Amino acid sequence: MRKFNIRKVLDGLTAVSSAASASSAAQQQQAGNRETEIQETLQSEHFQLCKTVRHGFPYQPSALAFDPVQKILAIGTQTGALRLFGRPGVECYCQHDSGAAVIQLQFLINEGALVSALADDTLHLWNLRQKRPAILHSLKFNRERITFCHLPFQSKWLYVGTERGNIHIVNVESFTLSGYVIMWNKAIELSSKTHPGPIVHISDNPMDEGKLLIGFESGTVVLWDLKSKKADYRYTHDEAIHSVAWHHEGKQFICSHSDGTLTIWNVKSPTKPFQTITPHGKQLKDGKKPEPCKPILKVEYKTTRAGEPFIILSGGLSYDTVGRRPCLTVMHGKSTAVLEMDYSIVDFLTLCETPYPNDFQEPYAVVVLLEKDLVLIDLAQNGYPIFENPYPLTIHESPVTCCEYFADCPVDLIPALYSVGARQKRQGYSKKEWPISGGNWGLITQSYPEIIITGHADGSIKFWDASAITLQVLYKLKTAKVFEKSRNKDDKQNTDIVDEDPYAIQIISWCPESRMLCIAGVSAHVIIYRFSKQEVTTEVIPMLEVRLLYEINDVESPDGEQVPPLPTPGTGSNPQSIVPQSHPSTSSSSSDGLRDNVPCLKVKNSPLKQSPGYQIELVIQLVWVSGEPPQQITSLAVNSAYGLVVFGNCNGIAMVDYLQKTVLLNLGTIELYGSNDPYRREPRSPRKTRQPSGAGLSDINEGTMVPEDRCKSPTSGSGSPNNSDDDQKMNNFIEKDVKDNSFSRSRSSSVTSIDKETREAISALHFCETFTRKADTSLSPCLWVGTTLGTVLVIVLNLPPGGEQRLLQPVIVSPSGTILRLKGAILRMAFLDTTGSLIPPAHEPWREHNVPEDKDEKDKSKKRRPVSVSPSSSQEISENQYAVICSEKQAKVISLPSQNCIYKQNITETSFVLRGDIVSLSNSVCLACFCANGHIMTFSLPSLRPLLDVYYLPLTNMRIARTFCFTNNGQALYLVSPTEIQRLTYSQETCENLQEMLGELFTPVETPEAPNRGFFKGLFGGGAQSLDREELFGESASGKASRSLAQHIPGPGGIEGVKGAASGVVGELARARLALDERGQKLGELEEKTAAMLYSADSFSKHAHEMMLKYKDKKWYQF
Repeated sequence: MRKFNIRKVLDGLTAVSSAASASSAAQQQQAGNRETEIQETLQSEHFQLCKTVRHGFPYQPSALAFDPVQKILAIGTQTGALRLFGRPGVECYCQHDSGAAVIQLQFLINEGALVSALADDTLHLWNLRQKRPAILHSLKFNRERITFCHLPFQSKWLYVGTERGNIHIVNVESFTLSGYVIMWNKAIELSSKTHPGPIVHISDNPMDEGKLLIGFESGTVVLWDLKSKKADYRYTHDEAIHSVAWHHEGKQFICSHSDGTLTIWNVKSPTKPFQTITPHGKQLKDGKKPEPCKPILKVEYKTTRAGEPFIILSGGLSYDTVGRRPCLTVMHGKSTAVLEMDYSIVDFLTLCETPYPNDFQEPYAVVVLLEKDLVLIDLAQNGYPIFENPYPLTIHESPVTCCEYFADCPVDLIPALYSVGARQKRQGYSKKEWPISGGNWGLITQSYPEIIITGHADGSIKFWDASAITLQVLYKLKTAKVFEKSRNKDDKQNTDIVDEDPYAIQIISWCPESRMLCIAGVSAHVIIYRFSKQEVTTEVIPMLEVRLLYEINDVESPDGEQVPPLPTPGTGSNPQSIVPQSHPSTSSSSSDGLRDNVPCLKVKNSPLKQSPGYQIELVIQLVWVSGEPPQQITSLAVNSAYGLVVFGNCNGIAMVDYLQKTVLLNLGTIELYGSNDPYRREPRSPRKTRQPSGAGLSDINEGTMVPEDRCKSPTSGSGSPNNSDDDQKMNNFIEKDVKDNSFSRSRSSSVTSIDKETREAISALHFCETFTRKADTSLSPCLWVGTTLGTVLVIVLNLPPGGEQRLLQPVIVSPSGTILRLKGAILRMAFLDTTGSLIPPAHEPWREHNVPEDKDEKDKSKKRRPVSVSPSSSQEISENQYAVICSEKQAKVISLPSQNCIYKQNITETSFVLRGDIVSLSNSVCLACFCANGHIMTFSLPSLRPLLDVYYLPLTNMRIARTFCFTNNGQALYLVSPTEIQRLTYSQETCENLQEMLGELFTPVETPEAPNRGFFKGLFGGGAQSLDREELFGESASGKASRSLAQHIPGPGGIEGVKGAASGVVGELARARLALDERGQKLGELEEKTAAMLYSADSFSKHAHEMMLKYKDKKWYQF
């Protein structure tokens, strides 16, 4: 890390823009003159905020499309999102401004363009020839609802079917309507006395483009002759139609119906179907019709040169298969395979060798879009195995409950995690390459390793390689396997403090250098893990139980007996309040029948086989005390150099020596203060209420902010090795007072909230080597503790020498009182040296623990003493340090050892900070904050000058608050939906390089040759018949469409975008018309601008109304 020049002059304060900062400038000036001034290098121009990439499965998918030449897959969602996937590592996210659901997607095959149809009756043309696709044109239908679209291969005319049963035709180049319309009454004429229903299918005959097959929902199918403008044949069936598919020779088509039947029709025999099949119906005797089944929602009919055709369908199961999972059925000749899916099927597509509909299709795979997964089935191998999915679509396998992000990790970490994770992979996948292989990777301009860790509701933890804007799962750890699972609900332990997801992860604390991992779960349990490449079997799982009480000396137990007081901390022996045993206590109730001394979960008492990877070092559980359940853990930190883990909740703090497996400290929060407690608190009785289930950890609804569910926003690494200080933040959403400038927060009328606020919780923990008292001249290991009432306290650690002595002599801990107080709960603490560089906590390098050490190694480990890798360790010890402390409301920089507050910044008056991280950027350090009002801010260090303040997104639900985190090099992320991670950057340099880093979706590829007609077909007029659609649908032949039917809205791409997209077959036509278009554009510019403004106003009005309805009955703190 580059060091700054030391200067004696205080400058740069004039850049402080906020009124709050200006008022304290005089104090800062005086304090600054006494301290060594640091030359800061970060300026506002180093910062810029932009979204980078979105990872994960598209939330609530609704539509699917595939370009068989470009080999690109598109997925649309119910919220108007568009996700495009190419080869692994090439993916893109776009969003329709209206937010309306995508009902259908159609590629312009091999043209680098895509048409989307939305539920608000708009059509959009996307240009995919740029790294960030943009809309070129939009068309808004005013009088009709869009139900189905069809774009023939190599055509520029899009057929649009509507709810009224009419078909309109759109020119995809100019995005204007043709005057040619197929009206429903003309199509059916007298064949039906009633309206045939909406259009559910449109396709042209593969062998004759002049014949259009139109499927109406009621069961009527019409073969329409485009030239003569009349119906050739009408096929009527008494069951509703869901989908239609052609045989490639154009002589037969197949329909799927609502009674679970398939009907195959010969084109020239409209009176009755050639064949009726009920794939899942029970065949009854006496020639009776089979029993009706569930609707077949979609069918595809694909032919092969060598064998029987494939009929592939979704749905159609018999009604007596209750509880059976959704199925995809593959019928091939006489064999029928029923493939069960984990989730309901949204859509599927068969991938074929040719894009031409009039050739043998040669299907090779099926893409199945499920509600929460994407599955690819290999049709070429026996048993139809699935392909191994290379995209990171399993983030939501179990709901995400917390997130951590570490940039600039040690370089050996990702290979180590990958090697242990490779053993966890499933077998039995298809041996073929992943067939979605389009696009090209971007340039890798960032070379540092990045790791994302996700904690889940089922107790699992996933490590992801997030380097260079990609995402790939490395390793999965199941923390729940250490506990006994209840066989059934009746057998469930009555000691649970949550109704469901008892193993859910709340906090993750990880030291990348030593690879020590510590997690806190929702059942008040903490597990410490070591990383090992060796498999081990643990005979007895090491375990500690901790009684963590609140105001124990003043509390009367319900039966009137006095609870014994706590022993004095600081001794190396186990205090009486600990039950040091290998397995849970058997006494589940005290003499008066109250639960006592029992943990919430039962640890397994059988030997545990532990695979290479993370292996259990110690399990710590908080126990019930006199009928009161243990409170959930609110902060956690682990330090590998000291061999200590510390955690706290709203009752107090506990510190454990995980090397000696002993509890060193167990104090109520108030006892940390000693005699100088600044808050007057009333003694109270222990609470006996159950906690609400899971503290809403895996809940994604916006109304789940119950008093117990304080916002668990997990922490991110705040300095390259500064990640073992993973402190934890709790934001009480209900208790926030906008006008609250004092420490007292008991203005709420709710009794429970007053009780909650008096219980001061531990909200931040940070191990460091620093000056603990004003008179100190040397650094000593200590723990800094932050509370929800804004107090920072220090606990001094007296560590024995390294080696064997470390395991024999006790660690002595002694609270040394309050350092300072801030407004709002403490979120984050960090330390800078005299040059302004971040001082990471001391850590041990990782070494294999399960291999016996040789003599030389033992000697080394004896000499090994925990040391900080601070750049200042070689400097004069008299030089000072700076403590940076960030709370919900403000940040302060304290000079040590003098303990003078030299800089102060009020971050927000009317809101509160959800997440604050001290991070490295451009060889310097800054404080990054995300506020509940949606602002992202950065401040220089140590002077706390505002450098960036951008309104990004409001806090709309708990998920964002719980998962937002900043990390080094200007990176940040949060869970944007239950299935997707959104990454963003606040670094100007990354924003500038982003274009180069993004992959390209479109690559120039030759369109395959059309199938050969053959000599005899050419001679006798057989084979595919082409059609001059321009002659039929152009303005000269069909006239102009009604102007009120649909309005054209130019996209941001404009005419330039059309030029960029103009190539290939459609492109040749486009170029010929461009000159005309440009002339016409001048004339229509005013009208189009007006249309765009009207559309924008309409969209805004709709959004405003939706927001009003959404928030009408909500209080301010629920936003």
